[in-house]
Amino acid sequence: MPLPSGLTKTKTKMKETTNKPSFLSGLTGQILIAMIVGAILGIAIHNNCTDEIAQSFSSKIKMLATVFIRLVQMIISPLVFTTLVVGIAKLGDIKAVGRIGGKALGWFFTASFISLLLGMFFVNILQPGVGLNLSNVDLTAASEVTAKTTNLSFENFIEHIVPKSIFEAMATNEILQIVIFSIFFGLAAAAIGESVKPVVSALDKTSHIVLKMVNYVMKFAPIGVFGAIAGVFAVRDFQELAITYFKYFGSFLIGISSLWAVLILVGYLFLKSRMSTLLKRISSPLIVAFGTTSSEAVFPKLTEELERFGVKDKIVSFMLPLGYSFNLDGSMMYMTFASIFIAQAYGIDLDLGTQFTMLLVLMLTSKGIAGVPRASLVVVAATCGMFDIPIEGIALILPIDHFCDMFRTATNVLGNALATSVVGQWEDKTEAIG
Repeated sequence: MPLPSGLTKTKTKMKETTNKPSFLSGLTGQILIAMIVGAILGIAIHNNCTDEIAQSFSSKIKMLATVFIRLVQMIISPLVFTTLVVGIAKLGDIKAVGRIGGKALGWFFTASFISLLLGMFFVNILQPGVGLNLSNVDLTAASEVTAKTTNLSFENFIEHIVPKSIFEAMATNEILQIVIFSIFFGLAAAAIGESVKPVVSALDKTSHIVLKMVNYVMKFAPIGVFGAIAGVFAVRDFQELAITYFKYFGSFLIGISSLWAVLILVGYLFLKSRMSTLLKRISSPLIVAFGTTSSEAVFPKLTEELERFGVKDKIVSFMLPLGYSFNLDGSMMYMTFASIFIAQAYGIDLDLGTQFTMLLVLMLTSKGIAGVPRASLVVVAATCGMFDIPIEGIALILPIDHFCDMFRTATNVLGNALATSVVGQWEDKTEAIG
């Protein structure tokens, strides 16, 4: 006997309410607890042990974070390849790929420009580098970063994005190179048509297996976050850092908070009330990214949550890998902020025209750096070299960089989740009209 329509609607509504993600439930709550416990343990070790013991503890406890991130990295290459190929094959033709790709790149470059502009605005208004004492700066600490700037040129960038071998790209988790190969592979599969359906179907099933692996790997997330946080606080005197870098870090937080406000406002303009649901869905990936300072650590989980949010798998599999290479909003904001901060610290006056030139240079040189360790610092150092700002000035921001990286990594994740959701909504409307 069928249920009355009113009762059916009530049951459906109850089911939807039950399925809504809670911000502090399950994994998210465990990660928050792990962050707090890790910080307490790290501070206790730092305050009560010798520097040698604290350093030894930090290197060992960070292994927990390393193991977690390596587990995630293990599944990124097969996930990006399988989902992107299947997504393009499902899109069906080059026209559809071009349409979505055009929307994606339009969004990415607009978001990058706004992020860079915000960084430039706040560093000029708040001027955290003016009057800074440079006498106690350890310049040797910057050598690791500045050594990498010699390979950062336009020619090397072009060579870097095109893979010599898909196996080499997968072995080194070069996301942009995997994306390039997958686009060609997917377009070829779509062009051949019916006869390659078994191959596409096999890749589709493989992607579901990998996503199932994500659920197993994410159970280790609280342990990884605990290790990362405890390791940092064990060797960093947070109180001393807070006092020394109060102006710099405070100014950066004002800038990054403004960027969050802009992103969330834009989200509400496009997604309306669904933006609240999106924020709840991605709360767990945001906190993992914040705790581990690794966008890669949440790529598989973010893929899963965006599909649960209602974005079609073909859009998620196309947009997210592109976003990880081209849409790093938090990092972009930090690049202009840090570059001009170093100029201020050395008393170098950059006129507005020079700063806008720097902004455009950063817009181009920062694309495709997702897989580079401490990529933001490498690009900042290279940009300083181009504009005759002392590259060793990168040592000024190294002590506080980990804490800045926590915020910019979480911002990168928010920006990519928003871009994927909005483009997914645009495509739904396009298909409905078509």
